[in-house]
Amino acid sequence: MNGILADANCEGHLALLLRFFQRGWRHDVWEVLHLAPLSLADLGLPPDASDREVWEACQREQVVLLTANRNDDSPESLEATIQQHNTPAALPVFTLANEQRVLRDRLYAEAVADRMLEFLFDIDRYWGTGRRFLP
Repeated sequence: MNGILADANCEGHLALLLRFFQRGWRHDVWEVLHLAPLSLADLGLPPDASDREVWEACQREQVVLLTANRNDDSPESLEATIQQHNTPAALPVFTLANEQRVLRDRLYAEAVADRMLEFLFDIDRYWGTGRRFLP
């Protein structure tokens, strides 16, 4: 894995999680993972890139995607893309189960951070699984 990308609706969520990743035992795990937080621009994508374009860029560049998006409202939607193009060699998409609670409830946000680090640390177990929900 080369990095982590938050979709447009989760940039603040990732910023919060990154702060948790700098504390205590999480810091040690985060340092071992050596993942850079990336932006759409870092991946050469425009701000209005489709879900499919974002997923494909993340797979190509080996970047983990953090999202709250679960919609399947078009062939370009994230869920449709995962269903159509997921392979055993695809990185999972990390999906916030309750994105608003992450911002309101510190203990819940810490649980999300912990679970995300667990998934990332054992990423080899999750290739091809499509999605991993946090927490």
